[in-house]
Amino acid sequence: MTLKLYNTLTKKIENFTPLHPEKVTIYSCGPTVYDHAHIGNLSAFITADTVRRVVSANGYTIKHVMNFTDVDDKTIRRSREKYPGLDAMDALKKLTATYSQLFLEDMNALGNDVDSLTFIKAAADSTIEGMRQLITELHQKGFAYIADDGIYFSIDAYKKSGKTYGQLVTLTEENTSNERIQNDEYDKESAHDFALWKKQKPGEPAWPFTLDSRDMTGRPGWHIECSVMSRQGLGQPFDIHTGGIDLAFPHHENEIAQSTAGQQNPTYAAYFVHNEHILVDGKKMAKSTQNFHTLADLAAKDIDPLAFRLLVLQSHYRQSSNFSLENVAAAHNRLQHWRNVAALRHQTHDTIDNDDDKFSGLLATPQVIIEALSNDLNSPEALKIIDEAFARVENMPLDRIHRSGLVQLLETIDDTLGLQLIAATPDIDDETKQLLIERQRARDAKDWEESDQLRGRLHGHGIAVRDTASGSVWEYAS
Repeated sequence: MTLKLYNTLTKKIENFTPLHPEKVTIYSCGPTVYDHAHIGNLSAFITADTVRRVVSANGYTIKHVMNFTDVDDKTIRRSREKYPGLDAMDALKKLTATYSQLFLEDMNALGNDVDSLTFIKAAADSTIEGMRQLITELHQKGFAYIADDGIYFSIDAYKKSGKTYGQLVTLTEENTSNERIQNDEYDKESAHDFALWKKQKPGEPAWPFTLDSRDMTGRPGWHIECSVMSRQGLGQPFDIHTGGIDLAFPHHENEIAQSTAGQQNPTYAAYFVHNEHILVDGKKMAKSTQNFHTLADLAAKDIDPLAFRLLVLQSHYRQSSNFSLENVAAAHNRLQHWRNVAALRHQTHDTIDNDDDKFSGLLATPQVIIEALSNDLNSPEALKIIDEAFARVENMPLDRIHRSGLVQLLETIDDTLGLQLIAATPDIDDETKQLLIERQRARDAKDWEESDQLRGRLHGHGIAVRDTASGSVWEYAS
């Protein structure tokens, strides 16, 4: 089996070959922790988590690093608004600590494996020192220059050194500017010299920095942060860089430039994997347009966060998908259905021969799922395969479902797609099992009134009963 990924660097699907066979290294641009992450942001982290899961399913050991952007324009502005009476540095730390924790809670709710990630903070002392060192190196080699308000990266010097600026996007003379830009994030489709370091403004947190005998006390620009955090966490070059497609330019393009300037090896990351946007009414979900939802918004409508994960997986990561409450409610129902199939493992036993055709087909399904996902994360195809397998299981009499085969299938789904079907479907307790036995006895005696009363008591335990030709099947009541 060959893992294939679309590489934004080459604009084509490539066979994945790691730089070092013993370990695959992945860096994912993490959250800017100034507010609750909306679900459009969170979809990028679902994609990053799926990338790691699929790489792992192909037999690789992985080191996966994600950053917290805890110092930039947005975090500083919001910390001053939220804590006007605090020292600037204290306000920044308080704000970012709060939203970092909330982000981790969202990640866990979505089924992302936080324990498989190494987190690095931009404002950590070691990271700040790494940024000062890289900026000093860039200045000494002629790729950075000092201005009145900070230190900037020279795109012209980078191109004159023989490197290519515009590896992830197509840039022309028309969209290349000689001007410099201080904003951390800029939406213009134009290349600018960008800030590596910004001199302190009144009321801003700052770190000491002396360059070329000049006092540059201030704080880092956004782009330099990821270059240093990826280098500190993984070394350079590393294998895979993930992020939303909106980060390809300028953020990731600038990362490549400042990380490879003056280096003999022009490779920063071998593969860039970018996910497309989630749209609302055809527009990108964004706080600036107020067309966003948070996980808390979905929870208020009784939508399981894992249903949102399933909604994201229903579209290919390189295609924009449309979000609506109707769409996520449908995903919620699909997830509930799958959980009821998963619950069948508590109601059957390994009583059939291993050479039974249906059992053999069930055992083959996990490999087919992994093969679909290994074809550039084709999650829609993987979900189709699961639907078909579950339909076969549901059409089997309970005594013909092989429990081990079903469990192996569920484990593969959880390992590769993170839907937590096993964790979300515990067995019922002994009291509920006794009610099921009593109800079956009532049905056998044709005591329909008693049977209906017991059905109602079971529903109070969160269990619904479905009577089939081969016996009664219990499900989780919606």
